[in-house]
Order: sequence, then C-alpha cells, then structure tokens
Amino acid sequence: MISRRRFLAATAAGLATPAVLRAQSSFQLDPIYAPQRVSIKQSLPPTQILILPRAHFLYFIDQPGSALRYGVGVGRAGLEFSGRAVIEVKKEWPTWRPTDEMIEREPQTYSRFKDNEYVQPGGPENPLGARALYLFQNGRDTFYRIHGTTEPQSIGRSVSNGCIRMINDHVIDLYNRVPIGTPVTVL
Repeated sequence: MISRRRFLAATAAGLATPAVLRAQSSFQLDPIYAPQRVSIKQSLPPTQILILPRAHFLYFIDQPGSALRYGVGVGRAGLEFSGRAVIEVKKEWPTWRPTDEMIEREPQTYSRFKDNEYVQPGGPENPLGARALYLFQNGRDTFYRIHGTTEPQSIGRSVSNGCIRMINDHVIDLYNRVPIGTPVTVL
C-alpha cells in the first residue's frame, strides 16, 4: 500500500516535471525510426558511425556485418554536415549556445543570446538534450553534434541547423556504446 508521504512526493514530482518532458512522453515515434539491429556490408569495419541523412538513419557498426540503426533528424537544406569526423568530446546534459551564424540567421528565435555570452545550462529544456557527441575534423571542433532533442517530432525530418538529432533515450544508448575516437562518416 502506498503511503501518504510517497503519494504526495510522487504528485509533487509529477507537477514539477517540465512540460517538455510530458510532451515527449506522449509523442509516438514512427516504428521505422526505433533502434533496431540490421545487417550491413561485411566490409565496413566495426566501431564506427555511418549516417545517411536522406534516409534519416544513423548506423553504429559494432560488429562485422551488423549495426544498430537509429532514426535521426538532420540539417535542413544548406545547413547539413557531410564528410568524415571523429568524436573527440562526449558530454552528459551539455550546455548550449547557438553559433553566431544561427543568431544572425534566426534573430527572432535566438534573441536572448544576442550581444551577450549567455550559455543555456544543461537539462531537460536544453536543445541538445540528454547527451552530445562532438564532431571534430583534424583536431578542430566542427560545431556539429550528434545529440538528443527537445523536439522528438523532428526525427525523420530535415529541420535542424545542421546537427544530427536523436530521441534522448536513443542518444543515451549510443553515448554509452561509443568511445572517444569513434570515426563518423556522414554521406
């Protein structure tokens, strides 16, 4: 039997949960974008990530001929990343600040970041979500990330400012599987 104290604590926690988390919990992901084990070319070496933006899939090749496939949201036309990179930084509940280009391109969306050094703290309302994998080329930050999202409905779409978005639970799973130094290829 549940105690009065436990009932009141659970009720208070439920009311304190940000609306964004409640909205995410009611979202229904198209089953095609759910993580699943798939066959892949035997010639692709394990411990790498392959992203096919037009198909909206990320593949983590973890063994010869097999990969975990996740649905992703990707950059809209003209903002997408392509090429090779390496994951050199991983962060849990990362902080975030839009790039100067993002602020200039969408001043109405990012006005609170204009003419200041404000950085949004990590947490459930941060656009980078629960985890972020930072993509580098030749030791330099590309400012592109594989990260969680507060907009789960963007999975399977080309709507971001260039980053690869994942459902928070899915990016946590991927984060736990990939080590620093993992190569990433975006076709």
